[in-house]
Amino acid sequence: MPYFEKIVVVGTDALADGIAAAAEAAGCSVVRVADASDPGGAEDALRAAYLVVEAVAEDATAKHDALRAIASLAARTAVIATTTATLSVTELATAVPGPERVAGLHFLHRTLDGAAVEVVRTDLVAPGVLERLSAFVDELGKVAVEVKDRPGFLLNRLLMPYLNDVVQALDDGLASAEDLDVALRLGLGYRRGPLEMLDDIGLDAHEQATDAAFAALQDRVFAAPPLLRTMVATGRTGGASGSGFHDRKDHA
Repeated sequence: MPYFEKIVVVGTDALADGIAAAAEAAGCSVVRVADASDPGGAEDALRAAYLVVEAVAEDATAKHDALRAIASLAARTAVIATTTATLSVTELATAVPGPERVAGLHFLHRTLDGAAVEVVRTDLVAPGVLERLSAFVDELGKVAVEVKDRPGFLLNRLLMPYLNDVVQALDDGLASAEDLDVALRLGLGYRRGPLEMLDDIGLDAHEQATDAAFAALQDRVFAAPPLLRTMVATGRTGGASGSGFHDRKDHA
């Protein structure tokens, strides 16, 4: 029997799809809800859920609204997980009744490609919540990494300055995009080149994340390079656009 037998996933994008599919594969009973403030007959499922995963758009207002709606229906014993990548989990938690049941689940890739998932703790979280979420992550076939609620958490705190440096190196003409990726893959043993990774993450998503970290920390290492801003402004965002640091030949 899965650790959380009854789960509700709130959201409609690729991350929500991936979490729901992985939870179903692990044997959980999963109910999908597009909008927690208008659950469309899923009120009973929200009341009965052991875990509710908020996976709506990475927007502070949208997440606050979703979490308030979830908290108004979910049992006080239910765990509520937010999938935010850039917002403070503590601030999101304190905006709802029962902040001790709220923690973060940060998937580095919205398609669930990454093997590690950050389980984000606040100073308010109740004993046992993080352990329960870590068990859930294990059931998804991922590895849980417990981290403190700070801007960028752990993975992005280390990754974003590295990616910014590589974009600046490209803009400075140190090497081509292809050679930068080859050098860091083969020279340092990385599985993927950093510009390939940025194309997969989405340049617009990285810009949003690094801007949030810079606003919180006022550290220049998180300042988005001018080249990144130019590419985002001109629609070369990687991912679904088919055009980024490397153009996707298979893009329709």
